[in-house]
Amino acid sequence: MIVPERIYDENLPHRAVSVYCYLCGRANKKGECFPSVRTVAEDLHISKRTVFRAISDLERAGLLTRTARRRVHGGRSSSLYKIKI
Repeated sequence: MIVPERIYDENLPHRAVSVYCYLCGRANKKGECFPSVRTVAEDLHISKRTVFRAISDLERAGLLTRTARRRVHGGRSSSLYKIKI
C-alpha cells in the first residue's frame, strides 16, 4: 500500500508517522494488517509503549482503526489495523 502524503500534513509526532508507514507497508489491498505491537517495536527499534502511543495518535487523527481479535479458545491475539485513506 502506498503511503498517502496526507500523513505529513497532520502535524503528527515522528513516532506516529513511522508506525503508519510501517503498517502501510504490511497492509493488504483492503488496507488491513495485524502485526503484533512487539513485532512493530522490534522492526522499528522502538519500545512497545512508543508503538501504543503512536497507534493512539493515529486513531485520534482518524488515519487508523484498531479492532481487538481473539483466538478460538479465548486468548488475545494481535489487533487488526485498518488504514484509512
